[in-house]
Amino acid sequence: MTDLSLFDPNDASNPNFNIFGLPFSEEDARLVILPVPWEVTVSYRAGTARAPEHIMKASLQVDLYDNDLRDGWRQGIYMRETDRKLLMKSDYLRKEAELYIDYISKDENVSANKFMSKTLKEVNEGSAYLNQWVYDQTRSLLKNNKLVALLGGDHSVPLGYMKALSELYPDFGILQIDAHCDLRDRYEGFVYSHASIMYNALQEVPAISKLVQVGIRDYSDSEWDRICSSNYKIITYFDRELKERLYESEPWKKIAAEIVEQLPNHVYISFDIDGLDPKLCPNTGTPVMGGLETEQVFYIIRKVIKSGRKIIGFDLCEVGVSNKEWDENVGARILYKLCNLLLKSNPV
Repeated sequence: MTDLSLFDPNDASNPNFNIFGLPFSEEDARLVILPVPWEVTVSYRAGTARAPEHIMKASLQVDLYDNDLRDGWRQGIYMRETDRKLLMKSDYLRKEAELYIDYISKDENVSANKFMSKTLKEVNEGSAYLNQWVYDQTRSLLKNNKLVALLGGDHSVPLGYMKALSELYPDFGILQIDAHCDLRDRYEGFVYSHASIMYNALQEVPAISKLVQVGIRDYSDSEWDRICSSNYKIITYFDRELKERLYESEPWKKIAAEIVEQLPNHVYISFDIDGLDPKLCPNTGTPVMGGLETEQVFYIIRKVIKSGRKIIGFDLCEVGVSNKEWDENVGARILYKLCNLLLKSNPV
């Protein structure tokens, strides 16, 4: 058991401690954050694979008082070290994927090029490996009665975690905060593209009974058709419609209550940071104008908890890195809030 008698939460963070300057070991922590340094299939800007390390550094500036769960940190929050082999694999396959993406952008025939066919095969096999790795890691943590948070990396990373959760929760919904639907099938030929995470989740995790998307403002014809043909399994709150309702004086309280009402009793939160206004995440992989404020998102999550629904886990993905460390700072603060809300939803 971690001795907190000499730990002062009001002092400056000790860089020799763990995430948020907390002195917990993995064994003593109730909530474990698993960093997933992966961004192989990103289709625009890279950098998110190194977000966990940057967020760790930025987290030392986060004050521990949280008015949603005062002293929640005492239950123990711990982040594992970044797996360097996984990061190296991501770096290698990312370069392969870049060559492939450049090739297909010129409307070349992949099947006629043995090298490109081999590259596509390697990337898809690497992504399948990543899914299994995440499944194994999170399943082990869940078996040890840990609450688990995933820190990406791009938005392809949580599929294995969703599969692990499905072994504990045979019926759960996803609350997705995102600028994109992520409902594409094999985007750019990549089976497990970051743009396909929700498509793959619905295809491969039967336990997911509902997908509720909030903040969407960039999507394709095929994704629109998939939403319309889902028989309300997918409920999408587009950014434009949300803004129009607000402009016409509809209170966010009413909108949030409607969003929550769509969700089943167990809820997984998948938070792509590009769901926010890009002033908060200018270096994310694919920024899109418009978007949500952080407090709008946290308000919805608080309403989820207040409704009696249970948050069973979350991922935070697509945090960019920059010289000014703004994105990492915002990411660290969102991560801390999500940790406290997860703890609050799962009282000891």
